[in-house]
Amino acid sequence: MKQKFHTKRGEVAKQKFHIKRGDTVTVIAGSHKGKQGKVLEIRAAKQRAVVEGVAMIKRHERKSQANPQGRIVEREGSVHVSNLKVVTAAEKPASKKAGKAQS
Repeated sequence: MKQKFHTKRGEVAKQKFHIKRGDTVTVIAGSHKGKQGKVLEIRAAKQRAVVEGVAMIKRHERKSQANPQGRIVEREGSVHVSNLKVVTAAEKPASKKAGKAQS
């Protein structure tokens, strides 16, 4: 069931999410729990987000002049925004160069 948020004048209101495009997020629930990636796209109508490297699906392309054999393309699927958490600078793993002490 789709939810629509209406204002007093009857138009559909814009939804506000805790994540935005370009944020680094981690999946906190579901089959992709623990994976991290950058938000590529937010689909507000379905309350879902496309995260880089998470929920990969295979898409079969038909034969064409560009692909005479056809091919299977792997691309990102979507994840519900309630299953995502923004990764702060403190939670990000330190790089190997920054973690070692200079002696």
